[in-house]
Amino acid sequence: MKPDLHNSIWEQLAPARQPAPKLQQALSADVVVIGGGLTGLSAAYHLAKSGRKATLIEGRSIGWGGSGRNNGQVIPTLAAMEPAAMQSRYGEHAAPFIHMVRDSAGELFDFIRSHKLACDAEQSGWFQPAHSPDHLGLSESRVNAWQTHGGAAELLDKPAGDALLGSAHWHGGMLNRTGGHINPLKLSHELARLCAASGVQVFEQTPATAITPKGDGWLISTPEGDISANAVLLATNAYTSDSIEPRIARSVVPLTAYQLATEPLSEAQRAEIIPAREAISDTRGDLWYFRYTSDHRLVTGAALLLKAGAKPRLQALLKRRLETAFPSLAPLSFSHVWNGFVGITADFTPRFHELGPNYYSFTGYNGRGLALTLPIGREFASKINGQPCALPFEPPREIPLHGLVKRVARSRLILTRLQDKQRYKP
Repeated sequence: MKPDLHNSIWEQLAPARQPAPKLQQALSADVVVIGGGLTGLSAAYHLAKSGRKATLIEGRSIGWGGSGRNNGQVIPTLAAMEPAAMQSRYGEHAAPFIHMVRDSAGELFDFIRSHKLACDAEQSGWFQPAHSPDHLGLSESRVNAWQTHGGAAELLDKPAGDALLGSAHWHGGMLNRTGGHINPLKLSHELARLCAASGVQVFEQTPATAITPKGDGWLISTPEGDISANAVLLATNAYTSDSIEPRIARSVVPLTAYQLATEPLSEAQRAEIIPAREAISDTRGDLWYFRYTSDHRLVTGAALLLKAGAKPRLQALLKRRLETAFPSLAPLSFSHVWNGFVGITADFTPRFHELGPNYYSFTGYNGRGLALTLPIGREFASKINGQPCALPFEPPREIPLHGLVKRVARSRLILTRLQDKQRYKP
């Protein structure tokens, strides 16, 4: 199944928009941002607000990649790195990065409110329920770790967790009230609108075909026009082609993730199931996760070991999961199925790179990028402007036998599911 954004609930709920034009002439800019996802849009906006002449090019349409296809949960943590691990890895650079992650969800919702962005934002909180009784110990350790750094993390016992979820399937867990959920495609469109209003030149259907040095700057080639720039931010993550930047393409595995939306829930079902509409993603490696849409559907998702027959197999798998957790949903049916790439790094942590003089990029949000995109874009703008930056930069690390790893990466799901059945050991 090829990525097909037009099957997503986000596309159905987003109003029609006038796309930006295609680049069809040569031009120059202070900074070129390649990629019309949320990180690139944030960087371009913050660059324009600082007075820089910024141009953003997108090979398809705004939000076409992971930014417009994801589940829309706004989560202020990383997938596989807690504050102690950040301190160990980044040393003196850790504190600003920890604070950026800690504040990321709240910053995104504050930005949405202050700029009146229409993206169905609900700062209803994010809850990570423990999928076994002993995994409540993992929740407790994570709460303690984030509270040490001023994070808005709370531990809920099983009765409190059951009340929040409307289900006895889990065993309490970690609640962060700064989180929530949005329509990610609407947010992408709104940020593009904000960029254009701030003076960013935005071009769609304009893929970069090469990035080459030119004097003290860079030349970005596209099919119908080249751009000369002093600085470049490559913001294509899991959608980076090997021909454009192999150092990025070979350091990330684009793992296919599937999303499904149910039919709208009844008023009685909504009063019982997650009545306060928090975003939910549990402690499994093979996550059980879901959130409400503005028209009262649940959006959930999963990864598959094999792609053959993906749609009926996904529907059967997720019907079983949701009806197990919430029996009143039966008989459950789905209205939308879509997919896209998640950028996965070898150690499941994001990485930030300076690929040359004034040439920057990043890889691997590992499924936790939405809350981070706005502050990371802002920090890239600060770096390009020669100002202090909270991002810990490091050289790209290409994955050995990358082509083979891409083909067999889904097999890791077997190990993940086995690990989910094991007891938590601190």
